[in-house]
Amino acid sequence: MNISHRISRLLFAAWLCAVTLSGCSNKNDAPLFLESNRKGGVAEAPVKEVPTDILATQKAFSNVSKKVTPSVVNISTVSRKKIIQPFFEANPFFEDFFGAPQTRRDKSLGSGFLISKDGYIVTNDHVVRDAESIQVKLSNDKVYDAKVVGGDHKTDIAVIKINATDLPAAVLGNSDTLEAGQWAIAIGNPFGLDRTMTVGVISATGRSNVGIETYENFIQTDASINPGNSGGPLLNVYGEVIGINTAIVAAGQGIGFAIPINMAKPVFSQLIQKGSVSRGYMGVTIQPVTEDLAHSFGLKQARGALVNDVIKGSPADKAGIRQGDVITTLNGSEVKDPSHLQRLVAETGIGKTAKISIFRDGKALELSISLASADSAPKQQHQREGRGGPEQDGEADLLGLIVEDAEQGDGVVVVDAQRGGIAAESGIKRGDVIISINRKRTQTTVEYTRIVQQAGRGGNLTILVRRGDASIYFALRIK
Repeated sequence: MNISHRISRLLFAAWLCAVTLSGCSNKNDAPLFLESNRKGGVAEAPVKEVPTDILATQKAFSNVSKKVTPSVVNISTVSRKKIIQPFFEANPFFEDFFGAPQTRRDKSLGSGFLISKDGYIVTNDHVVRDAESIQVKLSNDKVYDAKVVGGDHKTDIAVIKINATDLPAAVLGNSDTLEAGQWAIAIGNPFGLDRTMTVGVISATGRSNVGIETYENFIQTDASINPGNSGGPLLNVYGEVIGINTAIVAAGQGIGFAIPINMAKPVFSQLIQKGSVSRGYMGVTIQPVTEDLAHSFGLKQARGALVNDVIKGSPADKAGIRQGDVITTLNGSEVKDPSHLQRLVAETGIGKTAKISIFRDGKALELSISLASADSAPKQQHQREGRGGPEQDGEADLLGLIVEDAEQGDGVVVVDAQRGGIAAESGIKRGDVIISINRKRTQTTVEYTRIVQQAGRGGNLTILVRRGDASIYFALRIK
């Protein structure tokens, strides 16, 4: 092959490469993806105009996260728990053969929030209870050892302390003004995912009788709360703490509970000041007012707390409160039910005089009561009455009961409660001692029988029974 022909082939190859590269260059000029012009690209956003209220809400949530997250802490604890040996441990010689019971180290996670610049942190009592060691991690990833200042298991509130200064403390809001439908924001450490923020609404307020704690007045929210959120703050759109996230309903979605901050403040204030909590004490045992009991006592609605016993020498006894009174208000607050009264009394200052309204014999009365400390309350004791004296014959009465005189001469003992009878259906049981009917003492079976027969069919009876150490009212209608 001559030189000229070889040069021609080289030129052709060069031309072909140029054409090929030119084609590749044209293909690379086409973008692989569309980038928004809001980020410097050429494509327009799919939605050109977003409503200003949505943008404002989004901005508000972002602001809450930026401002409040530094005051939220992650809490990790280590505790030692006993390993249960159900088949052997009950044996008194277990330790002789196997040594001391074995234990295991449990680790758990929770949340909390700073309430002071010098390191006081509020959390749930169940987060730090029985912990051998506690570590607190701040939003700047600094880790501190913490100690428990005090805990209150009745409200599930605890205070812990770290040695640090100039910390970003949270701002406490007002939980008394909350309404269903308002925004609710939770920040915490769910499943170890620190600084997690979830948003929802206030689903309800004043939730009680949930069975979580002794004193309950929960905020219910659908802001996502999971294990690890316990002790963290529930916030409003101003970034103020309105509650302490405490519990969830495991069987439901979007049902979480938080302790209102106004209920928590007196508790953690006492924990910081003295390491424990003292509460007010009246000296009564109470029960709910059912529709039947309300009708029996002449009340227009089934609200308040029915006093079924008064402890001798207690503040209630000194104030003149009697068995059978219905407590309707305390210091101007309407009493909804026994748990509400219990909480109001607990929150009232010890030694202070409180105004109490009661309903007695169809009339409203106002009394003054000076509450004592629950720590000094005597334990209520009743002697259990035995059976003795003349028995009824084996046939049940109009209430479906067979009764006999109590040995102490104070009431009649229910020997049998006929299944399906009026009394049994209402809840009266064998062994109960009937103290009074329609607020009249029934010291003997003769008095009991006379009152029941006088009421006759169609009559209404309000029966007070003593069951162990408790007194209970029942409303019955003889059919």
